[in-house]
This record gives sequence, structure tokens and C-alpha cells, in this order.
Amino acid sequence: MKNRIKVLIVDDHNIVRDGLRLILELDDRIEVCGEAKGLQEAMDIIPEAQPDVILLDFKLPDGDGVNGCICIKSRFPKVKIIILTAYSQDHLVMETIRAGASGYLLKNIKSDELIKNIFKVYEGDSVLDASVTEGVFNNIIERQKADIDSTLSCRETYILQMVSLGKSNKEIAEALAISEKTVRNYISNIFKKLNVSNRTEAASYWIRKKTLT
Repeated sequence: MKNRIKVLIVDDHNIVRDGLRLILELDDRIEVCGEAKGLQEAMDIIPEAQPDVILLDFKLPDGDGVNGCICIKSRFPKVKIIILTAYSQDHLVMETIRAGASGYLLKNIKSDELIKNIFKVYEGDSVLDASVTEGVFNNIIERQKADIDSTLSCRETYILQMVSLGKSNKEIAEALAISEKTVRNYISNIFKKLNVSNRTEAASYWIRKKTLT
């Protein structure tokens, strides 16, 4: 292939980063375009490195995989993210996929399998470690489809977009020239329609929807 897949490694352990770099650079179709020890460092590197795929550890000194996915996808929606971690709890898998990750793999994965999954994600597929409960991924995909089919009014869509940008109820109220109580009512209705329980989940929905459309 003419253009190699550019991969950014984000992990706070030097040994892990070194090992991943050695593995990936054995394949001439892959270019390790950068390394980061934490989320903020990764955010600083992305504009210049322009990775196609990010290998993101779930637990970092300045954030976790959920926050990482939301931050990255909000600013760089085209970048694909694979969570590469030692944690296999179902709820972590669901939260990170819903936050925008395209894959969830465990660190004991074989080298050839890791490379194979990087290519799958790069090509638009989603991947899940075989050792994680099989039903988890299907449930996530079904919920995403249901979310995307949810019907929001134009005003609700605008408010959801404002929420995803971190705007407060007061800021939204001022922008729309309505009361904060009315904004709270709108947000409550949005939560019900999307079957989410808080602003973070609502923002994750919006980011994921914009990525998939």
C-alpha cells in the first residue's frame, strides 16, 4: 500500500509503548507517528501527527478511556480509537464504545492479531477482544442504532449540540432567549428520548452520531 496507516500509542508505561512500537514497526504497512504518556499530551500531538488509529490505554494519569474517547472524538472525529487495556469488565467495554471507540482489546493479545485488528478498524470495522462477553458488543451496536433513530426536534437537537460542547444551562438559555427552567425541561426530554441518564452520556451520543453520519 502507498500510504501507511499512522498509529499513535497512548500509554503511561514506557515498556508498553516500546513493546508496541517494536511490534508495529515490524509491519511496513504501519507507521508509528507518535507516543504519549497521557491524554493531554495525546491531544497536543494529534494535530501534527495526524494519526489514523490511536491505541489508547484505559487508565491514564489524567483521564480514563471514556474521557479520552469523548475528548478525542469531539475534536478529531475521523480518528479511530482502539482501547488497549488489561481491564475486561463489561461496563467498561460498553462505556468506551458508546463514547466513540471502534475497538476494545486486551493487552495479552497476540502481535499478529493486534495488527490485524488495527487494519479492521482503519477500514471501518469494529473489533472486540474474544475474551470479553460476546453479547456486549451486540448490545452496544443495537443501542447506537436505536439512538440514531431517535427523533429530536430542531430545538432539542440544537440544545444537545450545546450540551456536547460543554455549555451550561444558563449559557444555553441566554443563547435561545428562554428560561433555565425551560432548558432543564428540554434536556430532561432529550435524556428520555435517547435513553441516557446524564449530560456525559448525551454528549457521547451526539459525538458518536456525528462520527457515524
